[in-house]
Amino acid sequence: MKEQIKLNNLSIEETNNIIPPHMIMLNYRGSIAHGTYVPQEDKDSIDDKDILGICFAEPNVYLGLHNFEQKEKKYKEWDSVVYEIRKAFRLLLKQNPNILSLLWVDDIHRIYTSEVGKLLLENRDMFSSKQAYHSFVGYAYSQLHRMEHCNFNGYMGAKRKALVERFGFDVKNACHLIRLLRMGIEFLTEGRLIIARPDAEELKEIKKGKWTLQQVKKESDHLFDLAKEAYVRSDLPPRPDYYKAEEILISIIRNYLYLM
Repeated sequence: MKEQIKLNNLSIEETNNIIPPHMIMLNYRGSIAHGTYVPQEDKDSIDDKDILGICFAEPNVYLGLHNFEQKEKKYKEWDSVVYEIRKAFRLLLKQNPNILSLLWVDDIHRIYTSEVGKLLLENRDMFSSKQAYHSFVGYAYSQLHRMEHCNFNGYMGAKRKALVERFGFDVKNACHLIRLLRMGIEFLTEGRLIIARPDAEELKEIKKGKWTLQQVKKESDHLFDLAKEAYVRSDLPPRPDYYKAEEILISIIRNYLYLM
């Protein structure tokens, strides 16, 4: 049965158009979860209300020839991505920074968590490893490249293009670059992902163009060096617990199909 999840300012019908049935968990992500959201009323706002979740596919996906990996939907100010649970596990085991946030976001930013979702939260450390260094640094380098080589790709709306033209570089990518590196260093050092950013105000300043490109690059160079040091010194295991993850995944899907 489809859960009656309702997003703020949307009807249940509109919400159901955005997210698939059989949800396991659904959270805010991105600027809202990080505390860096700039409201739509701000003339320079380029933020959506981003949500991220995990769901089960329909039973015929597990038993037959059908396939389903994820659903992405943009509607009004909402930008939703929901992964099927097996796809989610694969991304979590690769230490994907975006989906890792699902397991570490503050309770205030959790929209829906099922019993299976609670089980994942209780066992989130099985996905943690030093391999996070490669994921976070890799994503950071991607943001650095986008920041410096703005070619107005399709993802960039008119307001964002205007900001690039005003400042000479993509300030949103600059914000992501610094945030990713800081979060990766914290994760490697402390073994936990800090989603609600203690440096949120500084990150918003970067996103609003109050840092120069030189300041951003100087800080990122420093953080790339710190990330290398954190990787060497990290007490996290060298790789995730693949055996435990697969064992739990099999049990979850088996129980889901039995109940269906």
